[in-house]
Amino acid sequence: MTTAATPPGSDPGLGDTYGHTPVDKMFAGADVYGVGFDHHRADRRPLRLAVIGAGGVAQSKWLPALARLRTLWDPVELVGVADPNEDQGRKVGRVHGCRWYRDHRQLLSEEKPDVVVIASPDRSHAEHAQDAMEAGSAALVEKPFCTSLAEAGRLCDVSAATGARLMPVANLRFSPPFRRAHQFLATLEGFSAERTLLGKMHLGYDYVDVLEGATVHLFDLTRFLLGDVVEVRARGLGRAEGPHRYPFRQAVISLDFGPGRAAQLFTSASALSLKPWLRVEVHGQGTWLAVDDVFELVLYDSETGPAKVWKPVLANTLLFDEEFGGYLPQLEHFLQVVRGEEEPSVTPIDGYRAVELITATHLAIASGEAVPLPLDASEADAEAALLRSQW
Repeated sequence: MTTAATPPGSDPGLGDTYGHTPVDKMFAGADVYGVGFDHHRADRRPLRLAVIGAGGVAQSKWLPALARLRTLWDPVELVGVADPNEDQGRKVGRVHGCRWYRDHRQLLSEEKPDVVVIASPDRSHAEHAQDAMEAGSAALVEKPFCTSLAEAGRLCDVSAATGARLMPVANLRFSPPFRRAHQFLATLEGFSAERTLLGKMHLGYDYVDVLEGATVHLFDLTRFLLGDVVEVRARGLGRAEGPHRYPFRQAVISLDFGPGRAAQLFTSASALSLKPWLRVEVHGQGTWLAVDDVFELVLYDSETGPAKVWKPVLANTLLFDEEFGGYLPQLEHFLQVVRGEEEPSVTPIDGYRAVELITATHLAIASGEAVPLPLDASEADAEAALLRSQW
């Protein structure tokens, strides 16, 4: 892994390591697949993991990330998957060597997993995460965290009451270029007084709920890089055709963070899903940076250059999305949090704030007015429910 963009006083390997093994050493010498014995991982406390929801996200993101992590010697065992779809559930059970359950409560009761990845449909996240925590399991919950502020608040309360670890999925925070961008913002003088963020996300999937299924990534990244939002303005464009009744397919969203910080986001579920489908720029004083997808970071800190570029050197043995998309690093971090070896870098309140931004954006588009934050949860949920009933 090479980089010409290293934050001053930082670890050059930040965002480029998994556990104790630097990426550039994982694919060096005779061990080109990075699977040589890693006693640091192998000596960790064994954990039992289950997955609730066997759809595309589980099969294409989390299960490959888990398989890769186990290949790297982490002693985590997949003990079961729950999904009412028998074809999907049996397929996952057969491919990954675990039991399939139609009922997630039966899985929790019989397998007693230490950790549960919640990758079920959005409307089920709150129920499945609460059931997992009340059964004594830690829960890693796919985005969106919940479908209402009341649900998100309840999950935070259940985690506090039971002591069960709860973490919303925020995989892009764990992607190497975004982790590096975060460190630049904290260490470079040009970003200390003011920050303006421009972000865009393009998808071409008609079935995607543009805020809940896509823009939530931008919302989380923007909070990661700028802090908490105090006001939302937004405009929605287009409308889904056919059975999908989502009221807009594109949106322009303005976020105010208070003095010296603001963001402008553009998001679309009707464009083309071409790389780079995600781009984030952050502008300061005499300094700015740009991140394209999870692949490249460019820092500009001089009128005459040169630009400082970070991009991965891709070995032909490297698995891209599981690792550089942040899924493996977040999963490994959460397992280490459950083991008590690391403090959580993503908290339940991060999931709550993402739901709050989704809700505020809906309200801002519907009203045409600025929506101040934080929201009153009960009032905002009632207004959002009324909007959905009119779609």
